[in-house]
Amino acid sequence: MHQQSDSLGRAAFMPVAPSEGALRPLGIDSVRITGGFWGHRQQLNREAIIPHALKWETKVGWIDNFVHAAVGDVAGHRQGREFSDSDVYKLIESMAWEVGRTDDPELDAEIERLGTLIEACQCDDGYLSTRFGNPGQEPRYSDFAWGHELYCYGHLIQAAIARMRTGYQGTIVRVALRVAEHLLATFGEDGRDDICGHPEIEVALAELSRVTGDPRYLEQARIFLDRRGNGILPDIEFGRAYYQDDEPFRDSTILRGHCVRALYLCAAAVDIAVEQGDAGLLRVAQKQYDAILARRTYITGGMGSHHQDEAFGDDFEMPPDRSYCETCAGIGSIMVAWRLLLATGELGYGDIIERTLYNIVATSPSAQGNAFFYANTLHRRTPAAQSTVDEALPRASSSLRAPWFEVSCCPTNVARTFASLAGLLATSSDEGVQLVQYASAELAVDLASGCVRLSVETNYPDDGRVLISVAEAPGAFVLDLRIPGWAQGAMVDGHAVSPGTHRIEGVTVGRTISLQLPLEPRRTLPDSRIDAVRGTVAVERGPLVLCSESVDLPDGIGIDGYEIEPGAQPRADGDTGAVIAARLITHENAAWPYGAAGAGAGAGAGRGDAIDVPLAPYYAWGNRGPTTMRVWLPELGADVTTR
Repeated sequence: MHQQSDSLGRAAFMPVAPSEGALRPLGIDSVRITGGFWGHRQQLNREAIIPHALKWETKVGWIDNFVHAAVGDVAGHRQGREFSDSDVYKLIESMAWEVGRTDDPELDAEIERLGTLIEACQCDDGYLSTRFGNPGQEPRYSDFAWGHELYCYGHLIQAAIARMRTGYQGTIVRVALRVAEHLLATFGEDGRDDICGHPEIEVALAELSRVTGDPRYLEQARIFLDRRGNGILPDIEFGRAYYQDDEPFRDSTILRGHCVRALYLCAAAVDIAVEQGDAGLLRVAQKQYDAILARRTYITGGMGSHHQDEAFGDDFEMPPDRSYCETCAGIGSIMVAWRLLLATGELGYGDIIERTLYNIVATSPSAQGNAFFYANTLHRRTPAAQSTVDEALPRASSSLRAPWFEVSCCPTNVARTFASLAGLLATSSDEGVQLVQYASAELAVDLASGCVRLSVETNYPDDGRVLISVAEAPGAFVLDLRIPGWAQGAMVDGHAVSPGTHRIEGVTVGRTISLQLPLEPRRTLPDSRIDAVRGTVAVERGPLVLCSESVDLPDGIGIDGYEIEPGAQPRADGDTGAVIAARLITHENAAWPYGAAGAGAGAGAGRGDAIDVPLAPYYAWGNRGPTTMRVWLPELGADVTTR
């Protein structure tokens, strides 16, 4: 058994610290990102994203909701949706990890200021909400399906965990622990037989049990998990699967319904299974997650093809122009994959983490860190509209990144992920160290035999060369490298290695290991059962999905104005882009958009000049103004019946 923290949660410095598992996570105090792609985004988070979120939560009145609740007039002044409290809590969590990473005294003071505002409106029994239970409002716990009270508690508790894990106590910890005791008293085995419409409290309570050493919180998380699927919540037009109350989790074979809710609950199930030694529950969670990777996940790592209920579609239902792929769902997927990696030791889960980080999480914020995608489409048919800089928009209506949303769960989710990102880079075991993601970093890893210090130097994903130097080691140890599934032709110290886990035995101080990952652009074909993209190809380069934007095409040519030459192979263009041979086409305007092949409007087009179509990283699309965009590119003469 490996224990990551003492009973007060000190010194763990990590969002997830299981007491059991095949691998041990490393804290953000043990892994320091020193530059490169992710170093830049951590800097952007500190200098732009977190201040931007604080500015907007102040501007739209979400922070003042706590002030009004404390004085008793919130009913007439409250701003935001029923779950807006949670976004204040996620902002605090991001600040807490950032303080743990940088010792920023101003952010530390801001956390205490916000905590004081929140504590002032907490009830004597621990209940806390600015939306329910105050004078002039509906009673507490009067709308479990949509009220989000327990969901908000979950994010409050996770903010407190971040404080405790980085060595702090203070106001927000005191508030969260009182909420947790209130939950036990109200919803325990002999209490109210209710659940929240949006899972989140489960994963928070499981981690709170780890950080405090109190098993009651873990058991409450299990109680909430096992209450689901019994029809406690009312049926709705989307079905009870929307809020994970259609069937017991332990009886399910695949994640379904609202993506974020399903993924948060699955993450909690892994935590509960690990801490309670429930191998059967772990197998169920792994089976459900593996099933959506195989049949319900977009090439970007995004999840969700239904806009109306933010939900998974059926198997292989992944239309690119209707892809929802909410940023929060991407983060939820990373949460599950990371927990499964730690529990099972399967480094292959690092592949989906990498794919989702580069193509969903990194895509959401603008280059300036002051605007965000909520949903992440793979095909934009009309030029995206420019958002105004001072207006909050509905969650998915903005075509380009928006500065804020009426539902702004995604910006603060990105902020807390970037602040704690170093914790996803590596793990340890009794034998040695495992590198899961590649970024310039310094690592200090405590093994049973002593401390191992590693330095990683790389410009990945702009360059595939990764140098790992051993600065300190008590003796020989094992180093495992995750070789991504796409990395055919990878080399370690000049020798070819296969995708998967590459183990290096007998590593000692002074050694430098060279990993070379192939970054040549490559064609990717879809499974023939994904009907919406038959007859198309995508281009990837390393971990990056590439896309075509109309701003890179000749004047007057849209993304529907060309088709890729049959069998064309992409060629590198710069460090991260590519070009691919295509031919311009012209479409006929007709009264009916169907017909026999080669006849009327059913005919595709007339063929025109040959061109090279530039392709750029998907994460950067939309940063150059209004544009159309597509990831899946139509191929001339493709046989759409067999693809």
